[in-house]
Amino acid sequence: MTFRDKLGVGIAGYGVVGKRRRLFCDQHPQLQVTAVCDQYFPNPGMMPGGVKCFSNYGQLLEEPLDVLFVCLPNYLAAEVTIAGLERGLHVFCEKPPGRDVQDIERVIAVEARHPNLVLKYGFNHRYHDSVREAMRFIKTGELGEIINLRGVYGKSKIIPFSGGWRAERRYAGGGILLDQGIHMVDLMRLFCGEFAEVKSFVSNKFWDHDVEDNAYALMKDHQGRIAIIHSSATQWQHCFSLDIALSQGYLVLSGILSGSKSYGEEKLIIGRRDEADIGTTREETVNYLEDNSWRDEIYEFAEAIFNGKRIEQGTSRDALLTMQLVYRIYQADSDWSRQWNLKGPELGRDHE
Repeated sequence: MTFRDKLGVGIAGYGVVGKRRRLFCDQHPQLQVTAVCDQYFPNPGMMPGGVKCFSNYGQLLEEPLDVLFVCLPNYLAAEVTIAGLERGLHVFCEKPPGRDVQDIERVIAVEARHPNLVLKYGFNHRYHDSVREAMRFIKTGELGEIINLRGVYGKSKIIPFSGGWRAERRYAGGGILLDQGIHMVDLMRLFCGEFAEVKSFVSNKFWDHDVEDNAYALMKDHQGRIAIIHSSATQWQHCFSLDIALSQGYLVLSGILSGSKSYGEEKLIIGRRDEADIGTTREETVNYLEDNSWRDEIYEFAEAIFNGKRIEQGTSRDALLTMQLVYRIYQADSDWSRQWNLKGPELGRDHE
């Protein structure tokens, strides 16, 4: 690969997310999108600005690219990530990394054969300012140690914008927990580390797809701290909320800035412990009006490519451990696990 002033970027999957990735790639002084592919392009052609467009990723990978962004449905994510690595490209893949744990394990095996290439996964919520500030409080110990976490992440249906594949197990691998709740699962791992025990109820009773529309999990980490998560596709008013109780106070992450603008204003509520019977009177609210998460994660990816810096967030190991935890939630409900033949050995041993 030749390092020029700008690296050529290809985007596989040019929907809502692919277009947003292009916006921030083109803002970077050393990246330039030169080609995209999507099934909605009937024939090869040229878009305004000189960007080539193709109908499938095979045609895209014939282009002289340096970097590949994978913004495709779950059933194609691992396949195209592997194809990009095998062609010597640095790869950025959206979450989830595939339909199941085996998908990300296959990618990691290929990644190991290409140690000079950078692979990053788009766990975008880690880059939101409210999350970063909450993590700072936890790392500094300013509010003491974590006692427990309670998280709700929900929307009103499984199929957003377009793309009915999200409601079909053979294409998606899972429903609302894998599609959206994976962000909350990943944040709980970020704040607590790995979980030793998981109990759950998983259901598809409302929308009646063959993937879940609600998942409820109770998890305990190695220090005995408890995390509760509800991932829902029957949340008529879209919701993102994460409460973190600490020994000397609390943090509440409420709302999150997103493309749809439907999850409310993003803010972090900081409470400091008070011995008054009625609770704390020392509460501060920080509002975040700008979302730089998409930009910042792409810039970190580029920094790793150009300057050899480590990927700090969204490594393939993060993807593996988060996917394993998602599948442990599925498997902890014995009825759900039996219904869909979810077998334990597919989890691997990293979570132990």
